[in-house]
Amino acid sequence: MKLLRWGEAGAERPGLLAADGTIRDLSGEIRDIDGAALSDAEIVRLSGLDAENLPVVPADTRLGAPIARVGKLIAVGLNYADHAAEAGMAVPPEPVIFMKATSSICGPNDPVERPRGAEKLDWEVELAVVIGARAKYVSEAEALAHVAGYTICNDVSERAFQAERSGQWVKGKSHDSFAPLGPWLVTRDEVPDPQALALWLDVDGAAMQRGTTATMVYGVAFLVSYLSQFMTLEPGDVITTGTPPGVGMGRKPPRFLQPGEVMTLGIEGLGAQRQVVVQA
Repeated sequence: MKLLRWGEAGAERPGLLAADGTIRDLSGEIRDIDGAALSDAEIVRLSGLDAENLPVVPADTRLGAPIARVGKLIAVGLNYADHAAEAGMAVPPEPVIFMKATSSICGPNDPVERPRGAEKLDWEVELAVVIGARAKYVSEAEALAHVAGYTICNDVSERAFQAERSGQWVKGKSHDSFAPLGPWLVTRDEVPDPQALALWLDVDGAAMQRGTTATMVYGVAFLVSYLSQFMTLEPGDVITTGTPPGVGMGRKPPRFLQPGEVMTLGIEGLGAQRQVVVQA
């Protein structure tokens, strides 16, 4: 099942993508797509609905992020060995964990802002994991049972803010619009192996990133288990799991985003995103 949220920013409604490609309104069934809607029991109930009996949403409707009221947006750095190499960094002996402000979350096709004073605006296509059941001290074998599903994240980054202004990475990762999510939350039953998904990202039609989750250093089950040793993961929390090579800072010469440029990106089975860069 592909769950989504549609409508104007700040007033999104719950929906799903029907088998015929139409968006259907779930407002009569649930309040929103949030932690309360992501339990196994609720997903089974929603998947049993007859989509043909749900109202059709206009095809040109804006899509919001597919999860509302995200409590934590946790990110993993340097989680592909070839990306670590292009960044000139060693593969970490344990996952590199940082947070992105939840205010950076936006819809999959919303504009991405180039912050004031930005010098090195960059892109990162990533598989994002959405937690469906509370996870505290869970084993790797148990971890995927705590996942509601998967979506796409563009972990937009301002590299000068991230690496050249001292302090932690969070300030280069948290500007408004730096975490486009969606278009859908694809439930885990439709993603039997999260370590076998192709990822891609283009800028103005030119190929930048091509990769596969098979080359992650630390896989999804390990990451969920690992994080649950340090913090309780709650339903609706999002973990974005790192990016393959091809980011702007790793190119020779480096190549960074400018206003007017367009990013298109996607992950196998999870849909695609499109963002125009605008000046903040």
